[in-house]
Order: sequence, then structure tokens, then C-alpha cells
Amino acid sequence: MVYSLGIFDMDGVLIEEISSWVIIHDHFGVSNERSVRDYIEGRIDDFEFMRRDIALWKARVPNLHIDRMKEIVSRATFMPGADETFRRLRESGIRTAIVSGGLLCIAEPLARRLGIDIVLANGLETNEEGYLTGEGILNVPLNDKGSVVRNLLDELGVEKERAFAVGNSYIDVSMFREVGLGIAFNPDDDVVRREADAVVEEKDLRRVIDHVLR
Repeated sequence: MVYSLGIFDMDGVLIEEISSWVIIHDHFGVSNERSVRDYIEGRIDDFEFMRRDIALWKARVPNLHIDRMKEIVSRATFMPGADETFRRLRESGIRTAIVSGGLLCIAEPLARRLGIDIVLANGLETNEEGYLTGEGILNVPLNDKGSVVRNLLDELGVEKERAFAVGNSYIDVSMFREVGLGIAFNPDDDVVRREADAVVEEKDLRRVIDHVLR
């Protein structure tokens, strides 16, 4: 199969850190374990999940500017092999996209660095001066990334069979169902490993190319 679009999760795939949100939690010395549990068990939605996370930060520093958030997440570590992977995909004429529940303030500069064409991730609402309001901007629902991928394929006019998706957790399985090839990269759980068409069991994005360019 000749692919024309590659869709990548970000956290744990393009960066080594498992969550761009947790990068900020760790910086401020806070934990969102209770909110994670409430979200998984269906007691809160994506908006409340983001609202609670941001509230944890603002409890430490009430006036947080978006530039500070960008500086904090800029410390994330690129996944080994990322530069070469996206260079080879570009050379093969494959467009690429990020579809992530992670933060837009890390996804956008990362995409510029790697030459990724499309960025879909979640934002932090700010006022006119650039200070966080306490609300999040939902572009990618964690439990429904598949619908985002489906809409993207429709918008670009790409057939399902000509797209592949790369993810590392059960949250990414819904993406796999919307594409021709689902690749579990350095899997975080057995669900994503079981539902994938191919599995890469190491932290080297170049191994993704083995399944895409043949």
C-alpha cells in the first residue's frame, strides 16, 4: 500500500514524556490523579478535566502567562529518530499530522521543527494580555480521537486505506479504526498492542518507517 497521510499521537510518541500536561504538573509539583480517575470513570468530561488541571497550576501561580507555559513544555525530549522519520516521510510525499489530546503550545513548535503539516491538539484559553483564564480549548476529545481522524480524512479527501496512525495507548485505538494501518509505538498498555496492525517495541521512531515505506 502507498500511503498519503500519516497521523501521529504526540505524547509518548513524538516526545518521550508520556503527557505534555504532566510536564507542567511536575514543574509545579502537583498531581491530577483524582481527575484522571474521575475522567476514566465518566464523572467528568474533557472540559472539566482541562479546567481542573489548569486550576492546579493557578493555585500555585495565579497569574500564568502563555509564554511561561510554552517555556515549561519546551523542555520536552524529542523521541529518538523523529527528525529522520519525518524527513523520509516528506521525501516520500506523505503528508503528516498530529492528533493529540496534549497541549497545542508544544505541538505547534514541535510540528515546525519536524515539518509536520497539520496540528490538532488542545489549547489553553487566554485573555487579551495572554494570561490563562482557567479554561481549556477542546480540539481533540481524549475518548474520541477517531472522529477527529475521520473528519480530517474527509477534509483532505484521503481514502481510509491510504492513511496510517501511530499511537501508544488505548486512547489511540479509535484512530486505528479509521485508517488502513494502525501502529502501536512503544505501547503503554496491552489494549493498544492488541488492536494495532503493527507494533514497535522500542523508542525509535525510525522503526515506524519499516511498516510504512516498503
